[in-house]
Amino acid sequence: MAVAPAPARPRPGGGRLFIIVGLLLAVLAFGGVFLLGNTLGGGAVGGGPSTTVVVAKQAIPLRHTITSADLDVAKVSGSFTSVNNTYTNINDVKGLIAEIQITKGSVITSDMLARDINLVPAGAAPAYLPLASGWVAITIPTGEQQGVAGHISVGDYITVIASLSVTPISGAGQTSGPPKSVTKTVFTNIHIIGLGPASANVQPAGGATSVGGTQTTSGVTSSLTIELTQCDAEYFTWFLGNAGSLKYTLQSFHDYLAQAPSAPDPTCPTVLSAQGVSQKEVEARYHFTAL
Repeated sequence: MAVAPAPARPRPGGGRLFIIVGLLLAVLAFGGVFLLGNTLGGGAVGGGPSTTVVVAKQAIPLRHTITSADLDVAKVSGSFTSVNNTYTNINDVKGLIAEIQITKGSVITSDMLARDINLVPAGAAPAYLPLASGWVAITIPTGEQQGVAGHISVGDYITVIASLSVTPISGAGQTSGPPKSVTKTVFTNIHIIGLGPASANVQPAGGATSVGGTQTTSGVTSSLTIELTQCDAEYFTWFLGNAGSLKYTLQSFHDYLAQAPSAPDPTCPTVLSAQGVSQKEVEARYHFTAL
């Protein structure tokens, strides 16, 4: 009597191949969906409609004057599309002052920033000024007519005009005529890093009248704290003591330096580079008597 052959048993491990192939197909499908979503969504986080915002390219410390090197742009979506205190243009943020420590990658909002460093609560301010290596701070007097009627604020750049009464000197070192008045621009691109004791009547970037509950003090400031090299500080001190008058002009923000000093000035790298200033050095540098 014929006996029906027993059914063939599946080879061990045959089903495992189908499982592996299925997993590979699932991974490929997920990758395709992710790539397609990024392509259609423009890389925005969260999907849906996206908007371009300014973000911190690197960590930004408190009281730092923000430069373009600190910033980048990114596309975000979700709740950010309805936020009206973000920035879409890096130029709108440059020159503003950080009121808080801003971490790398954070979306920059107007309530993080101020236009005047004096609006940052004093208790939160560090015990040092934001000076680059090799640079120093010096405080100079100002007033309504000398200082552009109080329009100079932290982060601005000014030029300095000196008026002197000089006596022309001949090549032999003898006087060659009566004294004459000379007016000349002696400094340009002087960076303002502090005001005192009154704050300029300016508003923070967000348009609020106070920051952290501290009210803005109106009135024209009586001094400016500036950043310059020790060598230039000596010349500036000479003009403060010897010039008939010093006037400050406020530069257009279009003419500001692209970035505040971040490294020593090669012409005066340390405070030890300053060697003193007299009328001889002033004349050699500015040529007042030759005008």
